[in-house]
Amino acid sequence: MRILITGGAGFIGSAVVRQYLAQTPHSVINLDKLTYASNLAALPGAADHERYRFEKVDICDGREVARVFAQYKPDAVMHLAAESHVDRSIDGPSAFVRTNVLGTQVLLETARAYWNSLPAAAQADFRFHHVSTDEVFGSLGREGLFDENSPYDPHSPYSASKAASDHLARAWGATYGLPVVLSNCSNNYGPYQFPEKLIPLMILKAQAGKPLPVYGKGENVRDWLYVEDHARGLRLVLERGRPGESYNIGGRNERTNLDIVHMICDRLDERTPLKTGPRRALVEFVTDRPGHDFRYAIDATKMEQELGWRAQEDFTSGLEKTVAWYLEHRDWGRPDGEAYQGERLGVR
Repeated sequence: MRILITGGAGFIGSAVVRQYLAQTPHSVINLDKLTYASNLAALPGAADHERYRFEKVDICDGREVARVFAQYKPDAVMHLAAESHVDRSIDGPSAFVRTNVLGTQVLLETARAYWNSLPAAAQADFRFHHVSTDEVFGSLGREGLFDENSPYDPHSPYSASKAASDHLARAWGATYGLPVVLSNCSNNYGPYQFPEKLIPLMILKAQAGKPLPVYGKGENVRDWLYVEDHARGLRLVLERGRPGESYNIGGRNERTNLDIVHMICDRLDERTPLKTGPRRALVEFVTDRPGHDFRYAIDATKMEQELGWRAQEDFTSGLEKTVAWYLEHRDWGRPDGEAYQGERLGVR
C-alpha cells in the first residue's frame, strides 16, 4: 500500500513511520508541518529510503493537501497531525481549533474528493484512519473504564478540539460514505517525545537535579501506553479495522502522576545518584492544572479480541527503555538550547 501519514515527524507518527519502513513492504508519504514538537531526526535513515517521501505541508492548506493526494495517490490515510499538549491549549486554544478541527475538515474533504475519483475496487479498499485520544471522554472516578461507547465529555481546549475532529470524521463516514475508522488511545510515552510531557520532562529535570513540579497532590491517574505498542495497534486498525468502527488502544498500565515521578527518581538514583541525596526530595507540589481530569483508563478488549492486539511492554519495562533513551539523548527537542526550557505552561 501507499499510506499517507499526517504528522509523521511527530512523536507517535514517527514511530508508525519507522515501523512501516522497517517491518512492512508499504510505502509512506509523510505530510508534516514541522511544528516545535515535530522532528525529522526521529526518522533516522528515512530520507534515503526508497519507500519514503516527505512533504512539508500544513493540513489546513487545502491546495497543497490536494496536490499531495494527486501526486502520490495513497491507498490509505492515517491522520495523526494535531496540536496535542493540554497546557499549551489553555494558553493558546486558537491553534488547537485551527489544526485539530479545521485541518481535519480540510483533510476529510480532500480525501473525499480523491476517494470519489477512484474506481469502485479502490474505493472499497481505501481507508481514512482518524487517530484520537481518550481525553475526549472526560474524567473517570476511581472505578470504571472508557470503552468505544463512552459518552464524550471533553474538559480542555485540546480535548474539545479532538472531540470535534472525531465527530467530523464520523460525520464524513455517515454522510458521504467515506470509509472512516477511528481509534482513541491512552497516554503515550517512549523515545522521541518532545520534553514538555510528563515523563520526558521529569526524566530530564530529575537527571539535572532540578525541582520536579507535580500538579495538585499528584493523585491524578493515567493509563500509560508505550509508543511502539501504540504504533503496532494503529497499523492494525488501518489495515484490518472495520469502516465506521472505533477502537480504544490502552496499555492497562494505570499509575498516579506521583507514582510516575517517584519511579523515574528511583531509576535515575540507581544509575547516577546525586550527592545531595535521593531525587524524590526534588518533588514540589504546585497549583493544579485548570480543569485537570482525575483519571483516564481504557478498556482495550475490542482491540485485543477483534484485531489480536495486546501491549507488549508493561510500564516497568517501557519506563526502563524510556529513561535509558533520554539519558543518551539529553538535548532531544531543543537542539539550539532555546526551544523549550521546561517552564510551566497552561497556568491560566
